[in-house]
Amino acid sequence: MRVIVTGGGTGGHIYPALAIAKGIKSRHPGAELLYVGTNRGLESDIVPKEGYAFKTIKVSGFQRQLTLKNLKVLWQAGQGMWQAVNLVRRFKPDIVIGTGGYVCGPVVMAGVLHRIPTLIHEQNALPGMTNRILSRFVSSVAVTFEDSIKRFPSKARIKLTGLPVRPEIFSCDKDKAYSEFGLDRNKPVVLVFGGSRGARSINMAMVKVVQELQNQRGIQVLHATGRAGYDEYIKTLSSKGISLVNTGNITTVPYLYNMQNALAVASLVVCRAGAATLAELTALGLPSILIPYPYAAENHQEYNARALAERGAAIMIRDAELTGELLLEYINRLLSSPGELAGMARESSLLGRPKALEDILDLIDAAVDKSCNK
Repeated sequence: MRVIVTGGGTGGHIYPALAIAKGIKSRHPGAELLYVGTNRGLESDIVPKEGYAFKTIKVSGFQRQLTLKNLKVLWQAGQGMWQAVNLVRRFKPDIVIGTGGYVCGPVVMAGVLHRIPTLIHEQNALPGMTNRILSRFVSSVAVTFEDSIKRFPSKARIKLTGLPVRPEIFSCDKDKAYSEFGLDRNKPVVLVFGGSRGARSINMAMVKVVQELQNQRGIQVLHATGRAGYDEYIKTLSSKGISLVNTGNITTVPYLYNMQNALAVASLVVCRAGAATLAELTALGLPSILIPYPYAAENHQEYNARALAERGAAIMIRDAELTGELLLEYINRLLSSPGELAGMARESSLLGRPKALEDILDLIDAAVDKSCNK
């Protein structure tokens, strides 16, 4: 099997593409894969380190306002399309798979023009513009959230698969995880994080939470501030007369290298609403308080968060409405209401799709088999 995988710009597009690529190599060890991206996106650094053949094309996104820069974008789009067509012609893939981002458009369309099976995967509840356009032409569309289906054209061939999650989150040793973080397995753990760089609004809200919950015996908090926000957070605590040495039940770190271990011990999670994070939370059946990143493209994190909140799996707080008092109120309410917390966990589990990767691989195999049997 020969496969072109494309997706770029952000980790939200790249890591699902890599998960699919790894799944293909696992199921079909002899498969030949080519990853197509741009030389400006994160993929140009991440993908070669994973050992995959990597080619680039020139493409960039349109400005949302009328601007002369869009003339350059149009010119690059033409170049990118020509480069993509040539790549597809030379590589002769059995299928082209896209996971979003501007680079996905010309590469997947080149597959369509060559009458090669094509599949795209949409990570978010609000589909990106590129995937909404491509859905009219591709062989099939795999989606993470049921809510996104209504936002595609009615004729799109859509399959609800979920988002592939890291296999290690299912194989964590809980006893070792509790030991790693110095936590008591008999007390609930609130896990708080805002991504690798952190989230300033969440960190600032946590100051009030720490003030009120420090040294309380019935609760434990594990808070990753993000490397960029750690020093500011410590200084803010200090200005309130709080030293981490004396907070007892609250563990604060810049970064969690073993996030799968932290998730394994969590009773409640406070975090942003990126698709990959929510896929892991629901795969593990974890209840959450979600604070969507307000500057995500087309505000897609709020749509992601709503997909869980409307089903009772999470509570959503808009970033602009987040305060320490409000966050503390929700944490106290949920931890003092085991029935409500258990209900959220149950709904989260019902939304989870731990076999997402297998379902996507089945779609790929079916498309290739159908093409070969024509």
